[in-house]
Amino acid sequence: MTHKPLPDNLHPDTLAVRAGIERSQYGENSEALFLTSGFVQPDAETSARRFAGTEPGYTYARTSNPTVAGFEQRLAALEGTEAAIAASSGMGAILMMGMGLLRAGDHVVCSQSVFGSTLNLFGKEFAKFGIDTTFVSQTDIAQWQAAMRPNTKLLFAETPTNPLGEVCDIRALADLAHAAGALLAVDNCFCSPALQLPAALGADLIIHSGTKYLDGQGRVMAGAICGPSKLIVDVFGPIVRTAGMVLAPFNAWVVLKGLETLRIRMQAQSATALSMAQWLQTHPAVARVYYSGLASHPQHELAMRQQSGLGGAVLSFDVQGSDPAAARANAFRVIDSTRVVSIATNLGDTKTIITHPGTTSHGRLSEAQRQAAGIGQGLIRLAVGLEHLDDLKVDLARGLDSLI
Repeated sequence: MTHKPLPDNLHPDTLAVRAGIERSQYGENSEALFLTSGFVQPDAETSARRFAGTEPGYTYARTSNPTVAGFEQRLAALEGTEAAIAASSGMGAILMMGMGLLRAGDHVVCSQSVFGSTLNLFGKEFAKFGIDTTFVSQTDIAQWQAAMRPNTKLLFAETPTNPLGEVCDIRALADLAHAAGALLAVDNCFCSPALQLPAALGADLIIHSGTKYLDGQGRVMAGAICGPSKLIVDVFGPIVRTAGMVLAPFNAWVVLKGLETLRIRMQAQSATALSMAQWLQTHPAVARVYYSGLASHPQHELAMRQQSGLGGAVLSFDVQGSDPAAARANAFRVIDSTRVVSIATNLGDTKTIITHPGTTSHGRLSEAQRQAAGIGQGLIRLAVGLEHLDDLKVDLARGLDSLI
């Protein structure tokens, strides 16, 4: 069905509900869900052209699908990039990026504070294929500079980090990468395009775990890379078609619907997270709170500039403990005392989630890696949802008060 193209310069709230809609002949107002593995061709010649890529059109679901394409177009519009390509998960997106950009003998500089699986992917899996990675402080630009080599091809950071909320200067890292002929990739899943636009600050590629805030209700797995068409289409497109880390149409449809409420969810959850962080700072059983929205956070001013003045919905805090074993026991006590929040390892849900990073998201790391990343045994991560603030305070206080 033909439809009027969207005008230029629409606001993000409008793009979140209007971009990426390709209506069928039935004229549906909500995005259609195309559950099919293949697409019937009108004739052999058209089929040949479409499979060769000389004519647009859908052929096979591992190559493209209208629902997935709608998600890609909408996410690219929100991030302000030329294009986006979907993957089966956020980690699948990072794997796709590495397969497309890196080869034996290449070097990567990566924050030592990124998600545990990301650390393992760069440090262990990519190393099997002759790719060397240097891990550096998230916040010390001098360490990034010192780690650069003539064969450095990629700088990789997530900001804020999981779970300590460390913030890197995206513009400074982009300038450093480009001066060396390298690319900067930024994992933006904690802020999402509702709060932060890395491409506007010079990042070349933006990584997403759509499993988090893009979906927003903990329903499906999804991932994506946003960036220039020359990389998205020419470099990563063939990898998806060949390696098969394709996003399922149903998952794409779910995340498409999640994007419609992304901004209002992020604003509401960020506001509650700030109030929770301020309250936790005053509790005698809490040794330290990690949240970039707090004025006490080391990168607070930078975070407010990069993140639309908001701290996001994830915070972490250390409970008191005389030694690592005692701190871990106290953290488990707080977690096990909750009745409202969910004990799980995901984040980005409308339901508040509590987890112990040292034994879950970062549990596969060595103790040295955990210490380098600042992950202590008393650390608790709280991904704030949409429950009432007072109910969340009471739920946390039940365990915290028992430690006094």
